Amino acid sequence: MTHDQTLVKTLDFQLNIQSDNESLLEDATVESRWVYNETIRLAKQGVDWDEISDRVADDADLVKNTTQRIVAKALGAMENYHKYDGFGPPSHTKDGAYPLRANYEEGYNLTLCDDASVGFRISAKPYKHVNGVLEGDDAHLDILRAALTSDEWNIGTAEALFHDGTPELHVNVTNTEHTVRNKEDSRTVIGLDVNEGNVAVSALSADGVEDTLVIDFPEIKSERHRYFTMRKRVQNAAKPSMHDSLEGREERFVRDRLHKVSRHIVKWCQQFEKPCIVFEDLKEMRDSIDYGTRMNRRLHHLPFRALQYYTSYKAAFEGVPTAWIDPEYTSQRCPICGHTERGNRNKKRFKCQDCEHQDHSDRGASVNVAVKGIKKHQEWDVPALNSLPQVRKVRRQASGAVDAPTVTHDTDQGHQTDGVAGVSD
Repeated sequence: MTHDQTLVKTLDFQLNIQSDNESLLEDATVESRWVYNETIRLAKQGVDWDEISDRVADDADLVKNTTQRIVAKALGAMENYHKYDGFGPPSHTKDGAYPLRANYEEGYNLTLCDDASVGFRISAKPYKHVNGVLEGDDAHLDILRAALTSDEWNIGTAEALFHDGTPELHVNVTNTEHTVRNKEDSRTVIGLDVNEGNVAVSALSADGVEDTLVIDFPEIKSERHRYFTMRKRVQNAAKPSMHDSLEGREERFVRDRLHKVSRHIVKWCQQFEKPCIVFEDLKEMRDSIDYGTRMNRRLHHLPFRALQYYTSYKAAFEGVPTAWIDPEYTSQRCPICGHTERGNRNKKRFKCQDCEHQDHSDRGASVNVAVKGIKKHQEWDVPALNSLPQVRKVRRQASGAVDAPTVTHDTDQGHQTDGVAGVSD
């Protein structure tokens, strides 16, 4: 029997470090590597584990609390080695940097500033601190702001490290009021497909596809283009302060719309028995995009990750688990026969070149995401997909969600039929 899990999240931020203290943080991460190596070396020699922390702390040029956290992580690696001894013991001769691990309000501190930014202070070395402001995903910043102002969240350990040369801080937070059901203990899997102007969600249970909803948000694309044009004009007029102001207004507009869409998604999912929401892991997608300057700008500004983050943490507050799958071929595979062909999809129309199944292309992609989620995370079998319910569509506007006409394709007859959505917010 599975048990509910405490709501724990790791929030990732980039560090905007004040003055020239970045070299201090680099030195501290190199010293952190020495602490890790020395811990492993002493453990291999048979030194009592209870004595290692004090022995290493006496020689380490780090704050004692930080040293203790790094020692604990190294001993955890040794414990895993003894428990699962199919691998060799951890190395104690590696060089380079290692994450600086610290407890909140002991090795690092966070402050909510008047402009809603979050300041940090990291004790890199004894009596030497690194200060600055956190930057990163809006969803993660929203959670951290809530943690700093609410009793519902506890801020825990954090790791300061360098990722591809960029200083980062990864903060663990725990929600004391909410638990999340284990994703393996689900009866309905919700596949979510995010596109430039909409998101499609399909619910699959052991009986088949229960329902599909497409939520349009075309205003995000149009408003982003409008702000881009305005910023180009003020840039040409050499008004940098106006440029920054426009960028901030655009971010607030997009964030507001994405929060509304994500709330709608989570509310829709809750009608099904024990739902689990499945996302495509698109973090590598932007690195592979190269379709020319104009198209690259559009695609790099797509709100994929932001909408996934907003939906994920809102779902967690409702006890709904989330999971991730490889996105390969989800838009090109036929959900009925499994045939994969790039020519299957033409804008919003999907027609399989093999079995001639026709459908709304975004629904097909969301069904494929759900199918992959079942295969990866569930013990029950993928249901037969002999029939699919009509696609329903709503459009997000400033006043909320409104009904909008949609087009779906009859799977049995092979011809196009028109339908009208019947969903309200």
